[in-house]
This record gives sequence, structure tokens and C-alpha cells, in this order.
Amino acid sequence: MAKLIVNTLLFQLGWFASVFGGDSLWLLVALAVVLVHLLWTSSWAAEGKLLVSVFIVGSALDSFLLNMGVFDFGEPRVLVPLWLASLWLLLATTLNHCMAWTAQPWWRGSLLGAIVAPLSYYAGAQIAGVGLPYGTWQTLLLLAVIWALVMPVLHGFAKLYRAQYEQTLRTRQSA
Repeated sequence: MAKLIVNTLLFQLGWFASVFGGDSLWLLVALAVVLVHLLWTSSWAAEGKLLVSVFIVGSALDSFLLNMGVFDFGEPRVLVPLWLASLWLLLATTLNHCMAWTAQPWWRGSLLGAIVAPLSYYAGAQIAGVGLPYGTWQTLLLLAVIWALVMPVLHGFAKLYRAQYEQTLRTRQSA
């Protein structure tokens, strides 16, 4: 239980450092959270794959939304800023740990994603000065639909890499 609480607190620390700090040295706090997480977990290779996968998919999704006009960072850009992309890394640190309870049944993750993710985006946008050109409620509704689909996919990544790790352990033990 203590590890789950620490995982939650580390995620929140990284979230605040990224959102309040933007693309500054505060991102080192998020990096430190990820490194502590990887050192703490017994399956660092599987967790590393999960973190990279979620980072790539999430950054691509947010960059797509940026290019569709959902976000306005006040300057022309094709990719989301590193501070926003870092939030995907931080989220990945929670999937097999404090957020594992949302994996089964699948609708738990969908429900949590549909409610919490839009609120997180809204808070982050308010703090970081990110515009929502489609309007607040329209953007939150769009994000709710997207995240209802995204969370089960992210849990699918977590399950895949966890299964690969467990298979590797079984193979080593039988050899």
C-alpha cells in the first residue's frame, strides 16, 4: 500500500513540476520521478518499454490534437511542448501501480479516463496558459470521448509488457 501512495505522490510531483515549470529545468523533477520509478520497480525493462510506448503514442495523440486546432500554445508548432509530453511518461509510471485497479474491468479505465483526463487537461491549460480554441466544454467533451478509448489501450500496453516480462522470468527459471 505504501508503494502505491508513493507512486501517486511521485506522479503528482512530476505533474506539478511539468505544468508549472513548462519547458524549463523543472522538467528534471519529472525525469527524476521516472528514474526513481524505474529503479524502484522489479521489471525495469518491461516498465521502460511501457514508458516509451505511452510517451510516443501519447505525444503523437496530443500533437495530432494540436494540429487539429484543439490546443493553442501561443506560437506556431507541430509537436506539443516537452512539458506536456512528459506527462505521458509520468502517467505510464502509474499504469501497473496506483492505477492498476482501473485495468479490469475495462470500463473502469474508460470511466476514469473520461472524467479525470479532461479535468487534468483543463487544469494544465489554465496553469500553463494553453488556449482551447474550440471552447472549454467542447474540448472537454472531445477529450472525454478520446480518453474513454485511450485508457483501455494504455492498459493493454501495460498488460502486454507485463506478460512478456513474466514469460521471460519463467523461461529463465526453467533453464
